[in-house]
Amino acid sequence: MTGRLEGKVAFITGAARGQGRSHAVRLAQEGADIIAVDLCRQIDSVPYPMATPEDLEQTVKEVEGLDRRIVATQADVRDYEALKAALDDGVTELGRLDIVAANAGISSVGRADEMPEQTWQDMIDTNLTGVWHAAKAAIPHLKAGGRGGSIVITSSAAGLMAMENIGHYVSAKHGLVGLMRTLALELAPFSIRVNSLHPTTVNTPMIQNAPTYALFRPDLENPTADDAAESFRTLNALPVRWVEPIDISNALLFLASDEARYITGVTLPIDAGCIIK
Repeated sequence: MTGRLEGKVAFITGAARGQGRSHAVRLAQEGADIIAVDLCRQIDSVPYPMATPEDLEQTVKEVEGLDRRIVATQADVRDYEALKAALDDGVTELGRLDIVAANAGISSVGRADEMPEQTWQDMIDTNLTGVWHAAKAAIPHLKAGGRGGSIVITSSAAGLMAMENIGHYVSAKHGLVGLMRTLALELAPFSIRVNSLHPTTVNTPMIQNAPTYALFRPDLENPTADDAAESFRTLNALPVRWVEPIDISNALLFLASDEARYITGVTLPIDAGCIIK
């Protein structure tokens, strides 16, 4: 029995770990070959350790373990030419492009009126402009294939609601909704669908780190994950602290598959009821 994505190729940014690795593995399980990109180095304004080359190697290992092909490259989504070159090389090697998972993103915290200029700029450049770069690099390949395609943008529950202390993140994630809807209109004549995912907190290194725990428990000097757990839970209507990467990957799989062939321009929450809380 063939998989739901048999014979297709998916381009995933931020693929070294977390949601990105989960996406690569889940799509590979359903038959897709993968073009994987990640920065694999630190951005100074990001307060937690970012992915490493070793993390990207682990993604490669896991995809190849499923007997799927993968082309993995270290590239910065803020650098359009480098990102385009990585994608072009992947398409040349794997022969086509069908799916884009514009997933790469960062997190940091700060009050809007106190935030350093560079912290704001790094956020917008990575979480908003970086997604535009991924789409811009991919669209010519999708059009050239003549088979339509699916672009899935990772936004956030914060792309649909206000949240304190992360104004730059909220702004970028809201911006992605406008970008998604515009692309959905522009690409509809080519049968290229564009949608966005809106997770609540996801159990990845982006939230499992000391600065995030401190944001949720400012009353403690050195809060742990357990200390912050109840505060995480209060974000959601369902009685969970966070969701898992596979929950987001399954939503991505649906939007990338032919099961969603007439779904475009949609903001899909995977948020345990965060947005309605």
